[in-house]
Amino acid sequence: MKEESGSAPSLNDRIAQRVRALRTARDLSLDALATHCGVSRSMISLIERGESSPTAVLLEKLATGLGVPLASLFEPDAPTASPVSRRADQLEWRDPHSGYLRRNVSAGGDASPIQIVEVLFPPGARVAYETGAREPRIHQQVWVLEGCIELAVGDEQYRLETGDCLALVLDQPTSYHNPTRKTARYAVVITSAPAHASNRK
Repeated sequence: MKEESGSAPSLNDRIAQRVRALRTARDLSLDALATHCGVSRSMISLIERGESSPTAVLLEKLATGLGVPLASLFEPDAPTASPVSRRADQLEWRDPHSGYLRRNVSAGGDASPIQIVEVLFPPGARVAYETGAREPRIHQQVWVLEGCIELAVGDEQYRLETGDCLALVLDQPTSYHNPTRKTARYAVVITSAPAHASNRK
């Protein structure tokens, strides 16, 4: 994982700024966001001050409450000027609980409604998200580049091998598991449906 250098904000500071900005933009108090996402007010306050190292599961709860994909919590507050995302500038973050390493591949900001994330998932790792519906509806595709992962989406179970791709909507609990002894590598492609489309059955 890359070290932060000079006066650049730490990962916790980046997350803190982003959560606070998203909450403010939605005119939500700490108490209101706590009610929306099931995370305590005191924990949200710690995260917004950069005084906590939250897990992926905790950040997913916040993302659900804020109505955004998890990847959005790692973006800068201000859009990037360039549509090009250089490898050296792509933010990496390691989940302190499962050890999985995620990298935001896409350029930040409004360059595109599509977000791409690469994940390195350690042997035996497991992450279970209490994902809920967002508005507008968020679609996601998981493409396994190397190895094998098992996904549970609601009551459905899927085993994905190298080259397999699963399409899903972020509106129900989802869990990831690497049942093998080798690190799995997969890409996650995320986009939001237009508001009128999210109301269709």
